[in-house]
Amino acid sequence: MAQHVSAAQRGRIKGPVIGGVALDGPVVLAPMAGVCNLAFRLLCKEQGASLVCSEFVSAKALVHGNQKSFEMLKVDEKERPVSIQIFGSTPEDASRAARFVEEAGADIVDFNMGCPVPKVIKAEAGAALMRKPEKAQAILKAMVDAVSIPVTVKMRTGWDDESINVLELVRRFEDVGVAAIAVHGRTKEQGRSGRANWEIIGEVKQAVTIPVIGNGDVFTPQDAKAMLEMTGCDAVMIGRGALGNPWIFSRTLHYLETGELLPEPTLLERVDMARRHLLLLAELKGERTATREMRQHAPQYFKGFPGAAAFRAKLVRCESIQEYDDVFAEVIAAAEAHVPLA
Repeated sequence: MAQHVSAAQRGRIKGPVIGGVALDGPVVLAPMAGVCNLAFRLLCKEQGASLVCSEFVSAKALVHGNQKSFEMLKVDEKERPVSIQIFGSTPEDASRAARFVEEAGADIVDFNMGCPVPKVIKAEAGAALMRKPEKAQAILKAMVDAVSIPVTVKMRTGWDDESINVLELVRRFEDVGVAAIAVHGRTKEQGRSGRANWEIIGEVKQAVTIPVIGNGDVFTPQDAKAMLEMTGCDAVMIGRGALGNPWIFSRTLHYLETGELLPEPTLLERVDMARRHLLLLAELKGERTATREMRQHAPQYFKGFPGAAAFRAKLVRCESIQEYDDVFAEVIAAAEAHVPLA
């Protein structure tokens, strides 16, 4: 049974205050396309994520009344505080979309300036805006002026190694009232490759007075501690390290507060969490959509277990909750019998 990790249970390290929204810890969930829907956010919140953020939503789609996009704005009281991320290319679209996010009940609206996907770049959104500081500043100002909830931005260090301009941008954004900044320590050209530049995250922290959240290459509790110590940032943001691994939040908080590294979750705990993820997805999107989407998530829960490849191969072919349950039952039986997975 998954257990919610409350601030009262921990009672030690506090997180930053973002425009009046106080975080009860310094470890937050990064926005990830195709991953951070309500189902996954709830699991991460249960495990102690101090702030959860949605996958990005198109501002233009919201302005044009796209129903699927509006469904992505749904929030649950149990996940608060929650941030909804939008992306766009004009102040008009971004400000109107920000109002829709506020009306949907989000605690924070985040603006995406980090996505390197060609389709987003072609639309002059995401990381493309790092090459247009004045336009980016105008977009953030329009958002701040449009809503009463805090506006934040997630960005990269620059377009490429020859155009590192994050320090100029964060100063511009602070000037127009942005409440916090998350910095992924890579350029657009790097994508997810190479090593994240944590040093520049520390420089950003020195350049502004608003909270700075560091992002990039945080896969373990030790990584989180190292980033906090090296950069002085106010919180760490975990993305890929949380895939199939919501426990990283509770394990990281425990490590930061006690110095003790808790064991990795057992195979049975992973089965239980994967099944809960599936059922939450089904409740959110219906069984047909949930079982297909879960194909990308389920294998992540068992990554690294010796002999689990065959099991993961079965998961990516499941077409119903019953089929998932059948495969989960095989794993449980093997674990209880101490038999390696085939």
